[in-house]
Amino acid sequence: MKKFLLALLVLLFIGGVYLKEGKQPQPLPANTQSAEMLKPGPYQVRKQKLTLTDQGRSVTANGDYEGAKQRSFKVLVWTPKTRPDTPQPLLIYSHGFMSSGRGGSYLGEHLASHGYTVAAPTFPLTHLVAPGGPNIGDVINQPGDVSFIVDTLLAGNADPQSDFYQRIDSARIAAAGLSLGGMTSELVAYHPQTGDSRIAAAISIAGPADMFSERFFAHRAIPFMMVATPQDAMVAYDANAANILDKVPGAVLVTIDNASHAGFASTAKWLRWMDNPDSLGCDYLMKNIEDVDEDDWLDSIGTAEMGVVPADVSATCTMNPMPKTMNPIRQHQLNTLAVSSFLWCHFEPDSSVAQESCDFLNTRFAQEIPEVRVDF
Repeated sequence: MKKFLLALLVLLFIGGVYLKEGKQPQPLPANTQSAEMLKPGPYQVRKQKLTLTDQGRSVTANGDYEGAKQRSFKVLVWTPKTRPDTPQPLLIYSHGFMSSGRGGSYLGEHLASHGYTVAAPTFPLTHLVAPGGPNIGDVINQPGDVSFIVDTLLAGNADPQSDFYQRIDSARIAAAGLSLGGMTSELVAYHPQTGDSRIAAAISIAGPADMFSERFFAHRAIPFMMVATPQDAMVAYDANAANILDKVPGAVLVTIDNASHAGFASTAKWLRWMDNPDSLGCDYLMKNIEDVDEDDWLDSIGTAEMGVVPADVSATCTMNPMPKTMNPIRQHQLNTLAVSSFLWCHFEPDSSVAQESCDFLNTRFAQEIPEVRVDF
């Protein structure tokens, strides 16, 4: 019996190591700027778990859930363990539908190692185990959640007793997100009513944008980047990303070929043995959006005068067969390069470093990585 238990423990240990370390992508080419930029920064990273409560806003009833008078949610925050000499940028990362704040872990860890504060909420009603079931329509309330996080962290930034004291430069705040989180970032950056003027740059990672016209993005002029893949089975590339440069003057479109929608999330690293993580993602997605009324969905976002227009959602999860896509860990690496170079391009105070980052994003990135195309 003891030998059996010992053998079982050994097998579990080997299996755990294989799950963590197995099926890794090939390293990026040595002596390239891509490989250099992907290295961690000089700071060790601390991860904190916060619970925030916005007493001025409520959670609406959802299925068999009666709702709540206050809007509470958990937030993961990555910061350098050592306070940087000068205040650094803040990034709010918004997760996708049925995901959580953990979906942005690899971005949070990388950027915090370079001095950033990165906050990733798990929104009240759009995560997988939300009370009453995940409700995609609650995205209209998520820009307010992002603003409340900014309020809270900036209050800590001014409080000598806070862990966040003098860590954040209030003039360098960005919003980024995946899928529905990308849409959240678009809303908080550009919406004329629910937008937040403190957002100085925005990134949508495979986010829906077909319901937003040029008029919507004209409400503000800030740096904007879309990262997307033509093999996206959930948010169609042609309808949402391919024409983004026609809508947003000065925008950047980073196209990663042979990637997947679900592969942008940190948790997809555990799906790297699958041919395409979107096959699993689509199963969950279609079960949770089949009762959504498209007209109510658009009406809740805004009006045509605001730049919100009819959108075609029929292409969701209709790709058949799904192509084989890249290892999600490689996809994380390429997305990290896109996000970090974009932020450094616009937020880095050292003009030479900023220019080097802009040049990498605009030119070197696609030259060094064959799966990448950058249009601007």
